[in-house]
Amino acid sequence: MGMVIVFFAVSILSSIAGSICGIGGGVIIKPVLDATGIMSVSAISFLSGCTVLAMSVVSVYKNVRSKAAKLDLRIATGLAVGAAVGGVLGKTMFQSLKAAVGNEAVVGMTQALVLIAVTLGTLIYTVFKHRIRTKTYTQIWLCVVIGILLGVMSSFLGIGGGPINLVVLAYFFSMSTKEAALSSLYIIMFSQITSLIQTCGTGSIPKVSAAYLAAMVVGGILGGTLGSKVNKKISEEGVNKLFIALMAVIIGINIYNAVKFGMA
Repeated sequence: MGMVIVFFAVSILSSIAGSICGIGGGVIIKPVLDATGIMSVSAISFLSGCTVLAMSVVSVYKNVRSKAAKLDLRIATGLAVGAAVGGVLGKTMFQSLKAAVGNEAVVGMTQALVLIAVTLGTLIYTVFKHRIRTKTYTQIWLCVVIGILLGVMSSFLGIGGGPINLVVLAYFFSMSTKEAALSSLYIIMFSQITSLIQTCGTGSIPKVSAAYLAAMVVGGILGGTLGSKVNKKISEEGVNKLFIALMAVIIGINIYNAVKFGMA
């Protein structure tokens, strides 16, 4: 019962922060639960994906209904379709790596190292973004290609989206912080739906406790609801500061995980 409460707490807190910043929450959930070492990398990736899906559906619905931020449906849908395709490719890559290596610790270390690189790059961009001249692309084919790359990365890492979405949306489409956050959640929602369908269809659902799954999905729904309310009241600068703080913490946790898996 104690661990169920821990999983619920991680889920709801990560989902609140993920909903506010548009990073999905998986980029927090995955490394935090990896650090506990109480279940396999595959099981944690699955639980993280289910939580992020629940949170993103609630967050997108709440934000669109309240008109807290603008959503460019044309660009966001192009990216989302690409992310859905990329999600399938990323999941296949993860399963192939796991089968080829045959060692969950090596897979976990690989994910942790890639996450460190992605998060560090995102943090550097966010700190210096006021000096970077952004683009304003509108071509649908480019949206789909970028979406595929985002989907591959998020699905392979088991984070369901994450900080890289915000950097890409800000740089390639000149979106504001809140607009990028909502678009990111929209993309994450599509890629996670596709990823879950693929997992169920291929029969590759890892063994997980029903109590853990229920606790995390409920946490994701509540976190998405609360995060959407906070997002309406918080300033763009406030979102940026929270995002930078989260990236710094995530980098620290992933360094710990990389060392832990490397010594396993």
